[in-house]
Amino acid sequence: MRIANWNVNSARTRVTRMTDFLHRHDIDVCLVQETKCTDAQFPYDAFPDYEIAHLGFNQWNGVAILSRIGLTDVETAFPGQPGFHKDPTKPQEIEARAISALCNGVRVWSLYVPNGREIADPHYDYKLRWLHALANHVSHTTGPLVLGGDFNIAPLDAHVWSPAAFVGLTHVTEPERQAFDRLLEAGLTVTSPFTGFSYWDYKGARFDRGEGMLIDFQLARDITATNSLIDVKERAGKGASDHAPVIVDYAL
Repeated sequence: MRIANWNVNSARTRVTRMTDFLHRHDIDVCLVQETKCTDAQFPYDAFPDYEIAHLGFNQWNGVAILSRIGLTDVETAFPGQPGFHKDPTKPQEIEARAISALCNGVRVWSLYVPNGREIADPHYDYKLRWLHALANHVSHTTGPLVLGGDFNIAPLDAHVWSPAAFVGLTHVTEPERQAFDRLLEAGLTVTSPFTGFSYWDYKGARFDRGEGMLIDFQLARDITATNSLIDVKERAGKGASDHAPVIVDYAL
């Protein structure tokens, strides 16, 4: 079973790149983040070989699962998943950040973890609460499980191009890293590459300068990974997403 996760930064903008990627790497299941469209706007017809589950409410966020090996029992949130609104007096509605399904007997989750924005921003607290609820849910589940997506956390200093450049910023703080570790304490293992980078900001020619971050991962339990890679060449292409796809092979 070959599973990919990819923050595509707009499915409609990059639909051709997505179809080419799925064919080029012979992907069985693709966990997609930041589709930036509603359910009605997702380009389903571009993927005739795949069953698709998509969750999107507007032009922000959006997650999807594309599977050619079965897709059943879809869930569009995990228990306890918090919502968000920048105005604390308004309803804190669930965002389109998590979707799961059973694919060939494996429960897979496509996850777009909140960014956090700034340490003093309410979005940062939302991010930590979101991750805590996810870890709590995972700790109470059984069976083969794969979480894949944009975690918006660099677990180690080696996962950012310059630790000094991130002092006082999100993605590298100790509470965020502890939240990532809680997922591992729930029995998950990082099965995707734990070296290299998966994201390069469009600004400042970061990709050409090698100034990236590793924030896209797959975590799994009760299933064995046999190989993994980050398709950095996909990030190099014209009109690419700012994230590179992550690919992991699993033995069933």
